[in-house]
Amino acid sequence: NFLFGVILSKKGLPIHYFNYGNRLQNYAVQEILKSIGYTVETIVNTQRSSNKNTSNKLKNLSKLRNKNVRSILKAIKRRLFLIINKKKISSLNSEKYRKFKDFSNKYINETDFIISDNNIPKYINDDYDFFIVGSDQVWNPHYRKGSSIDFLTFAQKEKRISFSASFGVSQIPDVFKEDYSKWLCDFKAISVRENAGFDIVKNLTGKEAEVLLDPTLLIQKENWINISKESKKKPSKRYILTYFLGHKKDTISKKIIEIANRKDLEIVNLASIKDDKFYTCDPAEFLDFIKSAEIFFTDSFHGVVFSILFSKPFIVLKRGEMNSRIDTLLNKFDLVDRKWENIRFDEDIFKIDFSHVELILENERQKAINYLQNALTIEGAK
Repeated sequence: NFLFGVILSKKGLPIHYFNYGNRLQNYAVQEILKSIGYTVETIVNTQRSSNKNTSNKLKNLSKLRNKNVRSILKAIKRRLFLIINKKKISSLNSEKYRKFKDFSNKYINETDFIISDNNIPKYINDDYDFFIVGSDQVWNPHYRKGSSIDFLTFAQKEKRISFSASFGVSQIPDVFKEDYSKWLCDFKAISVRENAGFDIVKNLTGKEAEVLLDPTLLIQKENWINISKESKKKPSKRYILTYFLGHKKDTISKKIIEIANRKDLEIVNLASIKDDKFYTCDPAEFLDFIKSAEIFFTDSFHGVVFSILFSKPFIVLKRGEMNSRIDTLLNKFDLVDRKWENIRFDEDIFKIDFSHVELILENERQKAINYLQNALTIEGAK
């Protein structure tokens, strides 16, 4: 058995304990590697500290200047809500952190040490046969400012592997291209999650990366059902589920309310701090909420992933630049018509044909296993 250090994107120590996709795909990577006979540890990776400087403030002011009065008033209203409810929000976040931490302790084998750009144990290369990096936007230059640690530069070149890594953007800013090119060239094997990622790797290195599904799609639905958990706050009544990481427009909210009234459904908002009844649900409860919903409205990549896995009707909305990986996913499963802009609300939006999905999943799962088995070989081993 080989021992693996799995490095996944974490934007500051407690932050990953607020992200459902991060926790669930961390679990998925671990289980996939275990299923083919390997011992796995997740190395906790923190981001170097960065202060919000004047240039960031000026950038935010510039964004506001380009918005209309209504958008500015909404932004001010959101800010006032956060200020007025600061104590309550802090308490809710503490509870959510604790529940995410409990989930991680139960299901994910994390190291008892933490690494950062300036704090990497000297013995780490000797303790692991391979290092795997993956996760949501782990190579997004805007999130971690091109941190070399996310490219495993502390590890020997023959030990560096990426597994469904995501850039989260379609282009790399010029200021990061030289470093990205060098770091990517030093990988033993590269796989990415989106077609745009394939293009980025090709343009920067000349290499052709494998395009694999997100790890959460690569383990069986039954596995997710086994670790799902029903929330004590789950409605007894049928419900519409929403999970938005960005701000949704008023027109979208009105449409969701209209559908809920017409179909006599409750509305459950998972990511809204204003809907504190559900805000603190943990990753296991997140799975059950999706599995049990009548329909799911989301702008989240992993929201779409678990809708597909659970054959759940969903409608996906755009969120900034985060669309490449969702587009790749929808194209792969021939579900592009589930985009908000493509939905015909005069038809039955609760009906989706998922009959073709399982065959695609079987093929993609085998493709991922083949990639891992080819990548995870020790040079010179017989």
